[in-house]
Amino acid sequence: MNHPFLDRSFEVHWTAMTAEHVRPDIAEAMSIAEARLEEIRGVKPSEADYENVFSALEDSTEELSRAWSRVNHLQEVCDSAEMREAYNAVLPEVSAFFARITLDDKIWAAVRAGADNLSGLVMGDIYRRHVDETVKDFRETGAELSPEKKARLEQLQCELSGLTQKFSENVLDATNAFELLVDDPARLAGLPAHAREAARRDALKKGYGSDAEPKWRFTLHTTSFGPVLQYLDDGDIRRQLYEGFTGIGRKAPFDNGELIGQILALRDEKAKLLGKANFADFATARRMAGSGRRALDFVEDMHARIEAAFEREGDELEAFKAAKTGLPQEPLEPWETSYWMEKLRLERYDFDEEELRPYFALDRVIHGLFGIAEKLFGVRISERSGEAKPEVWHEQVRFYDLFDETSDEHLGSFYTDWHPRSSKRSGAWMDGFKSGKALPGGGHEPHLGLVCGNLTEPQGDKPALLTHREVETIFHEFGHLLHHLLGDVPVRSLNGTNVAWDFVELPSQIMENWTWERESLDLFARHHETGATIPQAILDKMVAARKFGAARMAMRQLSFGKMDLELHLNYEKWKGRDLDQAVKEIQQGYLPRTKSPIPNNVRNFSHLFSSAMGYAAGYYSYKWAEVLDADAFTRFKKEGILNGALGRELREKILSKGNSEDPEKLFRDFLGRAPSPDALLARQGLLV
Repeated sequence: MNHPFLDRSFEVHWTAMTAEHVRPDIAEAMSIAEARLEEIRGVKPSEADYENVFSALEDSTEELSRAWSRVNHLQEVCDSAEMREAYNAVLPEVSAFFARITLDDKIWAAVRAGADNLSGLVMGDIYRRHVDETVKDFRETGAELSPEKKARLEQLQCELSGLTQKFSENVLDATNAFELLVDDPARLAGLPAHAREAARRDALKKGYGSDAEPKWRFTLHTTSFGPVLQYLDDGDIRRQLYEGFTGIGRKAPFDNGELIGQILALRDEKAKLLGKANFADFATARRMAGSGRRALDFVEDMHARIEAAFEREGDELEAFKAAKTGLPQEPLEPWETSYWMEKLRLERYDFDEEELRPYFALDRVIHGLFGIAEKLFGVRISERSGEAKPEVWHEQVRFYDLFDETSDEHLGSFYTDWHPRSSKRSGAWMDGFKSGKALPGGGHEPHLGLVCGNLTEPQGDKPALLTHREVETIFHEFGHLLHHLLGDVPVRSLNGTNVAWDFVELPSQIMENWTWERESLDLFARHHETGATIPQAILDKMVAARKFGAARMAMRQLSFGKMDLELHLNYEKWKGRDLDQAVKEIQQGYLPRTKSPIPNNVRNFSHLFSSAMGYAAGYYSYKWAEVLDADAFTRFKKEGILNGALGRELREKILSKGNSEDPEKLFRDFLGRAPSPDALLARQGLLV
């Protein structure tokens, strides 16, 4: 295979895509794209139409987008010195190439002429929207700038790509550089057996200890440090892990502080070049929020709605610790809050999350999730295994096909990669390798996607037993994947998750609701040894405890959104200031009282700073879409949790539509009205 990254095969040949192919394959892809773009430049204004401009532009970078998505993916899940070097070598060239397209005077002239020629023609609404969205894309990214400003904008894009990639590398490297070893089992009191055993096995894997004289290794991966902060009695170990986690991106050689300043400055300059007052206005202009100010108003309104409950929860926690220790009531240390919250929840609801773990074996959760999707959305999902399994990038990766239940048409396929590795970035995410499209004569080009996570691993001959939060994560990412795979739009760039950023979380977050309902839980939440469903008494406690600490958790999200929007909306106010002091002022009233200050997460906040755009000025969208999902799910609560007709309506009116219509219209079409925050606040027990 001369250019494996450009291979058109639907089933990707991952083993052929090695670091030495990156540069020649990307160069070849850019050459192909350039030739196609040259054809568009040569279109006469009077002859510009949908096919030779808009459709041609859509197809012009197909090979480059395909190759680059594969390079980017391998850098995220199979990081190595060779792949990182190859990726960074071509990153500036790729960034510049994509940036130049909308800055090209001849291409912009063809787009403008095509839009003018089509203005009086009757086209399907989707094609009209594609034309309008393309024109907006060009204008938004600098097509009408002067030559000098275009050159500067192109340079800005390249610099941002390099800086954000370095930020991401620093987070990964700092995470991997930390470990904490414990050799005294007495210091592990309170830690669940599952977490203890995972730490022992991890230590053995790294060459520490033995079966006769074990050691326990803890890392900054959530599955490792999370249970420690929540359950471990030893406060010193909790403190060390907490400080390790909050220290990611804070210390040389992985300090991200200077990078953040540079990224914010470049984003602000970019926004001003493009005629916006600030980067938040640039980012939100075509989102549901419409402006940075409206997004911030939303965050501040939600803050005001839950502030009293937030303060009350803090007082209750301090009083609880004082009562249990006999000490005076005072603020807790930051590494104490999860520990004492777990103690309070256990006392108040007699509920321990670890009670649920035996009911959430990964394979059964996946099987149940697929069953729910099949019941609701009229699809069929099957795994390809054994000799039928295509190549994958790691032995743990699995491959599935998704078919329409009625027509048996192949709608798409996807990979899953659920467990942490040192070569894999943290967190959970969905990605679309290939966007297909609805074909004019009927049928579809199939979509291809993936979901990745960093979930609890299996231990010995036991299956991977998950927390309920991890189960929510699986359902969340699968919601994104369904949005991609069920896209039914004849224009690729309008398909699937290519929607307004504050709408994209609706399909993912609404799926989390099915992890809380008895009817759906019984399809997958069964004891891994006995097959028994969750006892009603445990389920009642789980649902009751759902509202525990709801204000604290909501305020945590809002604090991130507040920080994000302030830094990007009011950059002039904060630039040049000490970063920690600035964030402290921004988050005033959004953080719980603590004895020692809570270190902010800005230096390891990958959502904001690990890509040129990402969630920058968009983190508010999680809470925004949570309002949408809670409100939309009220229909399922009324009409049936597993109501197939209603599920197909959700598929038809939202999941299949992509960006073919305005998101506010899509939401109204499904719910019959505009969204209200009341359903979310009621679900969290915060409705006043």
